[in-house]
Amino acid sequence: MKKRKIFLQKALPGLLALLLTMTCPVWAAAVDNTAVYTITTNEIQGWPQGPEISSDTAVLMDADSGLVLYSKGGDERRYPASITKVMTLLLAVENASLEDSVTFSASAVSDITADSSNIGMQVGEVMSMEDCLYALVLKSANEVATQIAEYVGGTEEAFIQMMNDRAAELGCTDTHFVNANGMPDDNHYTTAHDMARIMQAGLANETFREIIGSTDYTIQPTNLNSEARLLHTDHPLMAVESGYYYEGCIGGKTGNTTAAGRTLITAAEKNGVTLIAVTLRASDLAVACTDTTALLNYGYESFEEIQVEGGSVLVPAGVSVEELSTLEETDGDGAAVLNYYYGDFLVGTGSVPVVSTSGEAVETEDAGSEDALEAVSGEVTSETGSSGETNAAEEEEESEGTLRSLRPVLLVLLAVMAVVLAVLAALLIKRKRK
Repeated sequence: MKKRKIFLQKALPGLLALLLTMTCPVWAAAVDNTAVYTITTNEIQGWPQGPEISSDTAVLMDADSGLVLYSKGGDERRYPASITKVMTLLLAVENASLEDSVTFSASAVSDITADSSNIGMQVGEVMSMEDCLYALVLKSANEVATQIAEYVGGTEEAFIQMMNDRAAELGCTDTHFVNANGMPDDNHYTTAHDMARIMQAGLANETFREIIGSTDYTIQPTNLNSEARLLHTDHPLMAVESGYYYEGCIGGKTGNTTAAGRTLITAAEKNGVTLIAVTLRASDLAVACTDTTALLNYGYESFEEIQVEGGSVLVPAGVSVEELSTLEETDGDGAAVLNYYYGDFLVGTGSVPVVSTSGEAVETEDAGSEDALEAVSGEVTSETGSSGETNAAEEEEESEGTLRSLRPVLLVLLAVMAVVLAVLAALLIKRKRK
């Protein structure tokens, strides 16, 4: 009995320490801001050499096809800051009416702080969803983002789940949202490529395009505010008075936190081609604007759209149809498509004509190069020998998801262990007193 007491006296502190260690959060920082990345698209044979930029990571994407024209760490994690609100806007226009009346709650208004963007909403104040969305984009109002989340999702938590589900539907490979406004959180991260995917989906929605492309809006007096609120864009490439104004810019969003640095997402349209530029973690807004302008100029000067059988593709300037190779494959739905390659790099997809029983070709809708290009979204990195990194990221994301799903079970087991240890400790003390 004495040996058993000695064992318990020695083992109990260690078991308690182990229990405390296991119950404490062990999640490492999700983003490595010290990592430096190269321009992987510059390593594609025959590809136009992209500009050197200062932002940590960046992507330039063709909005129609999803083709990545430029990638610098495009699939690497960074904090998005307020460009998170691009996803908030997308879900709101997909799931709510602009005429809906939104009443602000205490929990939403609690997001108003002196050092964060807001429009000074009050508890019980009512605005239309349309007013909310313009405040979200033009003023980057954090309390409005939270209230939109509560209204659309029922709860902020449910809306956040909607955000992550929608990101997965859009093919995002390394994005995880924990709030609707982009306020700092170690587990709130994305990639430049994923944000371009989200913007691409938004631009396919006319209401989204109208709101994200607006430069001015007036919120009329409300039930608790007697003055009109005048809103103006803070995106320099959209503001005509800015030295960074970009002709053809059709929308975008800025972001800024200490950890995220300056983030910028921008869409432009020229000669029927729409490009999306995303730059993450620039040192200041001027740098982000300079980088974005360089990317857009690179896209419009170095690539051109050419007609191919079943559609059109974007290729390096001067490349003819004859220089492309083709391969008939199937898309995600099993439909036959004709994929066009520049060297080994997939640049687009056209539909394959369906031949009727009479022998006549039947017109079909463009199978959509977007699906085929998404199927090889890792092409840029795989062409340069980094497919292992993509697979590792996917495995890491799957592993994190498994850990999160097992966490409640583990906590229950740990709680049981704690009770057992408490009982043992009580028995030990009782026997000591005897």
